[in-house]
Amino acid sequence: MAGSSARREHERRVAQREERVRSRHPRLGGLLLAISEEPQSTKAWATGAVGEERLGRRLDATAGHLVRVMHDRGIPRSRANLDHLVVCASGVFVVDAKRYQGRPHHVVDGGLFTPRVDKLLVGRRDCTRLVDAGLKQADLVRGALADDTVEVHSVLCFVEADWPLFGGDFVIRDVTVTWPKKLATIISRPGPLTEEQIAVIHRRLAAAFPPA
Repeated sequence: MAGSSARREHERRVAQREERVRSRHPRLGGLLLAISEEPQSTKAWATGAVGEERLGRRLDATAGHLVRVMHDRGIPRSRANLDHLVVCASGVFVVDAKRYQGRPHHVVDGGLFTPRVDKLLVGRRDCTRLVDAGLKQADLVRGALADDTVEVHSVLCFVEADWPLFGGDFVIRDVTVTWPKKLATIISRPGPLTEEQIAVIHRRLAAAFPPA
């Protein structure tokens, strides 16, 4: 299920906090929990889970013989996960779902006398690290496939960002930055892979990246 590992992590942190507060304050623990807010680091896991769930529903709606979708896949020997994997006629899409506020945009620092640096901003927030992470995830998938003929695309999908009415999506360092509806259109496009090839790639990736 999309977002399941993020949801479990949120629940684990909530339970740990409740146990910690009640053990320190046996008589007032319940009251303290009722009047205090969750730490932001805990809320972030619930926020992320909602974003993954919403995107997961959109991707599931496009699924069929030529579009195979997997959610919340574990990365062997790592605590990280792949939010969504899509195998379709045009290749494999490694999709990282984000629920950030603000408008995503591509900024280039540097120029004539200094090295060019591509940055991803969402509003005023520097999110360039997400591009680096997306490229690493795509490399992991390429390694698992060991097939240079299959195109592997990295995607950052911002679920609730402030996208303009027209256009707005872009590519930064080979990572596509877009929103759910546009992503559904992208993965539905025709491509060179047949239904049989898609099924084989799907099985290979399902074995390489088990449910998280």
